[in-house]
Amino acid sequence: MKHSIHTDTPTIGFQIAPMIDVVFVIMLFFMVMVGSVKVERELKTKLPGERDVTQTVQFPAEEITIGILEDGTVTLNEEAFDSPKDKALPMLTRTLRRVEASSAQQNQLVLVTIQAEEQASYERVIDVLNSLHQAQIQNVTFTVGSEPL
Repeated sequence: MKHSIHTDTPTIGFQIAPMIDVVFVIMLFFMVMVGSVKVERELKTKLPGERDVTQTVQFPAEEITIGILEDGTVTLNEEAFDSPKDKALPMLTRTLRRVEASSAQQNQLVLVTIQAEEQASYERVIDVLNSLHQAQIQNVTFTVGSEPL
């Protein structure tokens, strides 16, 4: 008696169902991640415009450098002000108000350069900007990291 062994070996081909599942999982991932993207807020900045070259230029008497360190320490011309945890920066604000008042009496501008270290928090930069706003100082420039050349 002859026995034949019959094996059902299905042919292995390309399976589309697992690929569709993978696409849906990737699509779901991106849909969930869109909700967690942080939106940047726009800060009003005043860019330099065209000037009349016949006009005399008055050089400012007050040039101030405000440093923001990685630990949150704020310095004014390399002198530390307030606590790194103090959001209001009262000592810095009072000093900036006095500088602005004395410059206004002399009819000169106050130029401020904010020099933030690369790892300084953006929140601390905003705290300093709030302090400058309270002192009504508007001429502000930014540098990051080491001092400009």
